[in-house]
This record gives sequence, C-alpha cells and structure tokens, in this order.
Amino acid sequence: MTDGTKFILFLLLSSSSLCFGSDLDIQCLRSLKQSVIDSNGVLNSSWDFDNLDRPSSVGSICRFTGVDCWHPDENRVLSLRLGNLGLEGPFPKGLQDCTSMSGLDLSDSKFSGPIPYDIAQQMPYLTYLDLSNNSFTGEIPQSITNLAYLNVLKLQHNQLSGQIPERFNMLSRLTTFSVVDNFLSGPIPTFAHVFSSLYFTGNRGLCGAPLDECPRSRKWRLIPIRLRRINEESSIGAAVGFVLGFVVAFYFHLFCSKRLLPCVFRA
Repeated sequence: MTDGTKFILFLLLSSSSLCFGSDLDIQCLRSLKQSVIDSNGVLNSSWDFDNLDRPSSVGSICRFTGVDCWHPDENRVLSLRLGNLGLEGPFPKGLQDCTSMSGLDLSDSKFSGPIPYDIAQQMPYLTYLDLSNNSFTGEIPQSITNLAYLNVLKLQHNQLSGQIPERFNMLSRLTTFSVVDNFLSGPIPTFAHVFSSLYFTGNRGLCGAPLDECPRSRKWRLIPIRLRRINEESSIGAAVGFVLGFVVAFYFHLFCSKRLLPCVFRA
C-alpha cells in the first residue's frame, strides 16, 4: 500500500467512530486465534491476551506475530500478515471486528473451504488481499467487487472454480491480480486484459485475452442438422421399402396369374 493511499485511509477511518475500535480489534484477534488450527504454535506462543486489561497493555497486540498497527501505541489493526505460519482450517472468523484493517495475508498456509461470500462486508477497507497457496474451494465471491480500495488480489494456487466475476471490471484500482492454477472457466473479464497471461495459466477452462480466444459455441446448430439427417435417412428408407414392396407384390401377382393357382400368404 502506498503512503498516499495509507494516508487517505487513515483520514477516512479517523473521521469515523470505527477509529475507537480497540476493544473490537482485540476481540477480532481472539476470535481468529480460536477459529484456526495453529499446528506450529506460533499464535499460541505470541498472542497472549492475559494482560491486555492492564493500563500498560495499550498497544500490546501490536507486538503479536503478524500484526501491524496503525500506531504502535494503539490496539488498532492495520494489517494481518499470517502467511507461511502453518495455520490451517476454514477461513478465519471474527475479522469483521478488525474494523479498520486494510491488509490481509493468509498465503502459503493450509486454509480450505469457501472464501466468505460477504468478505467485502467483513473488511470493507482492504487494499491488499493475498489468499494464494491454500486449498480454498468454491467460486470467487462477487462481493469482492465492493472493495473499492483494493490494489492487490492474489488467489493463485487454490481450488477455486466457476468464472471470474464480470463485475470485477469495477475494480479500477487493481494493479496486481493472479488466479494461476485453479479450476476456473469461461471468458476473462475485460478488466484483466492489461495483465500478463502468466497470471491466468493453469485454468483449463479460461479463455479470452490475454489467453487464447474463446471458441465459438455451435451447439445450437447441431440439433437441426442432426434432425435433418435423421429425417432424410428416414425418408430414404421409407422410399426404398415402398419400391421393394411394390416390386415383390408385382412379381408375386404375375407368378400366381400364370400358374392360375391360389396364392396364400403364410405368416
């Protein structure tokens, strides 16, 4: 995040009652710690909430591993850098209580399951979101479109499916975007045409600039062509059968007439 963007967000948040959310920020980190699996014990050893009620504890959460604060003497989370800490489980809970957070990095972890559909409502001021190198599944949430300040969105090396939302064209501030190695399909929205094709590889179903052109669908033509061929073949078969039947009946009648014998059809 650039200094200019950070300053604008600081003014925006400082003019709001959200800037007094120290207690909520502490609750945010408590909920997050309880909702993840901390196999390496990083949070258990660093995130100590026992002494936060003391007057001298102001700014204590700023010393937690992976926590950046707006000011070292305030318990207000600026960003969470929790990548490569060995954390796992579903998407962390409680992040909506980090009311002035602008950056979230959960990369190179073992998180799984869907990305919350209301992620933009939980963290409306995000400028940086890195969920790469996890096992997130499901579709990319449409609500990300509402992250008006988003500059960086990294979703590569997950198991995301579906299409890249067309409404991502509204993310006018986006400077970095990657969805490499997922299960995405469909045309790439026009907003992404400025990015290198390297940021979209590993998705067999994706097409359109900057990748290869999307194939034109001709399925709607197959039905009438197939029916026409069936009708033609049926008509030909009926005509051939009629002619053969007529010829057999004619010669049968001729044969019986010459012999002056009754001819009986036996089943």
